[in-house]
Amino acid sequence: MAPQNIRNKASQNGHQNQWASLKAAWLGLNVFLFVYYFLLFDRDKKFYYTRVLLGCCRRTMRKQLDHNLTFHKLVAYTIALFTAVHIIAHLCNFEWYNDSQQAADRSLSSILSDLHQDEESNKWLNPIHTNSTTPAYVTFTTIPGLTGVIITVALILMVTSSMEFIRRSYFEVFWYTHHLFVIYFAGLVIHGIAGLVRGQTAESLNKHNPEHCAQDPTHWGKNNTLSHCEEPEFGSIPAESWQWVLTPILLYVFERVLRFWRSRQRVVITKAVVHPSKVLELQMHKKGFSMEVGQYIFINCPSISRLEWHPFTLTSAPEEDFFSVHIRAAGDWTENLIDTFQQQKPKTPRIEVDGPFGTASEDVFQYEVAMLVGAGIGVTPFASVLKSIWYKFQHADQRLKTKKIYFYWLCRDTGAFAWFNDLLASLEQEMEESGKTGFLNYRLFLTGWDHSIAGQAVFNFDKDMDVVTGLKQKTSFGRPMWSNEFSAVATAHPRSVVGVFLCGPQALAKSLQKCCYQYSSLDPRKVKFYFNKENF
Repeated sequence: MAPQNIRNKASQNGHQNQWASLKAAWLGLNVFLFVYYFLLFDRDKKFYYTRVLLGCCRRTMRKQLDHNLTFHKLVAYTIALFTAVHIIAHLCNFEWYNDSQQAADRSLSSILSDLHQDEESNKWLNPIHTNSTTPAYVTFTTIPGLTGVIITVALILMVTSSMEFIRRSYFEVFWYTHHLFVIYFAGLVIHGIAGLVRGQTAESLNKHNPEHCAQDPTHWGKNNTLSHCEEPEFGSIPAESWQWVLTPILLYVFERVLRFWRSRQRVVITKAVVHPSKVLELQMHKKGFSMEVGQYIFINCPSISRLEWHPFTLTSAPEEDFFSVHIRAAGDWTENLIDTFQQQKPKTPRIEVDGPFGTASEDVFQYEVAMLVGAGIGVTPFASVLKSIWYKFQHADQRLKTKKIYFYWLCRDTGAFAWFNDLLASLEQEMEESGKTGFLNYRLFLTGWDHSIAGQAVFNFDKDMDVVTGLKQKTSFGRPMWSNEFSAVATAHPRSVVGVFLCGPQALAKSLQKCCYQYSSLDPRKVKFYFNKENF
């Protein structure tokens, strides 16, 4: 009996150690999800505060916060991968269950499958109790099977509708389908409550040592002289999935309640203007609203859709007593919104606002030299930056760390320049008056043009004002030669840290990122380019 007691004690200690490991893993995962939710995935003002808290850390560490969507996609792909592994494992397992039930060779798997099948004590191991029971029947008639099918379909719909083509062209499909995550997590919590996955009970382990008794399964039974080789008994493994998702679910519910309360606060529209190229400018006021440069908000118009919230970058400066956005017609929702304001009804449409939320552009004033690149409506975050600079010049702000800004704006048509001209003209005048004409170097590129526009520009090239924009800076036709631009900046600032900020398409992002690597010096004392991109 002494060796058996030692084995039993060792078995109990082993189970205790396994339980402690599981608890430690649970705590670690919850901490991980806490960090993931608050620092990387959350689109709240907390994102800005996190930047402030990490202000003393290295720039490379702070920049990781800007990859929140990339991390979100990585987690989603990982979930999809392990879901596939989980499904394949269950399919193989059920095939083995079925083979064991039908086998008559008195092998170990066959004997285990036949144990306690006729009893009502719920001590069986194989969920397939008869030869007529198929894996498909178990799949669609049990809680684990049904919930597994439901959450798998929900996951497939969420992943497929998140493809960039669908997200860009059919945003409503992406938006509504992505909220199937509620069904996914609800199904995940109850997926294991039926106890289809089973294991040997602790009491049975004291009477049946698997390592010893598996050698002779034909002699299992109560009449066996070896007491530890009685017939094994099995029980359900308790469902623990709720422990793994409880913390992020509670955090999410809390945040949704907070955001709902915040979005219900009254928003007053003080100005609404439709600019050329069908761009709607909204100036708004909301009690307690505060922002930083480059941040964005979510906007909802209940008269169009009560459920759809769309992100728009703030074009106002923190120094202004209002906040504004510029909305380009780029889909059904934005076109309906612009049409609603163009109709000039007696009553202004009600707008709900949630935010502001942090972006990479908040760090623009942390660099000595900044390169701002906007494509089309992607100029909006830099409108906020340039406005803020204009106010800093007016108030002679000595805390401004940035010494030089290079601004590039790429547009397809001349009408897109119209709403931004006044700001650039004001900056030109302000820099001349303050004696800082070299602070801002801006270039405007017209990528969509015909020969008549080009000919008119050439004919009027000697005039002080540009014929396209009316500004002193001449408009360039075509796209920038980025290698020349980076080379010029690196030569002009050989020992500076240069922040490159982009709000534009992915193809342009790849070109700029490549140039950042190419023109950054390996010597830490020389020029370094850091790439930052807006993510939506």
